[in-house]
Amino acid sequence: MAGSSEEAPDYGRGIVIMDDWPGYDLNLFTYPQHYYGDLEYVLIPHGIIVDRIERLAKDIMKDIGYCDIMVLCVLKGGYKFCADLVEHLKNISRNSDRFVSMKVDFIRLKSYRNDQSMGEMQIIGGYDLSTLAGKVC
Repeated sequence: MAGSSEEAPDYGRGIVIMDDWPGYDLNLFTYPQHYYGDLEYVLIPHGIIVDRIERLAKDIMKDIGYCDIMVLCVLKGGYKFCADLVEHLKNISRNSDRFVSMKVDFIRLKSYRNDQSMGEMQIIGGYDLSTLAGKVC
């Protein structure tokens, strides 16, 4: 920026929502009646989330080339995102000139016991993660 000591941040391939952004007006959307009175605005519309997940899948496929993919889904909150991402990855693989083998496994992360932090993250379930150490294409 000319005449400014501050440079514009590099947001790479992401979408940035500023802290002071007021969100989208509710009148632009339909939403279940039981939410009336509880919502003030829509921060990120569903369509943008779906589009960004699809873009992420395309970026992953571009970056990995012909390598196989091991997807680790962190339960419970990451399930829907993971399912959508895997579906987009499968669609891209199906509609391309290459097949990419994909495995999905599920893990849970735990750092609290009762209401006290244990000070470290515990990985529960899933496959033996040590087999993934240092793995690159």
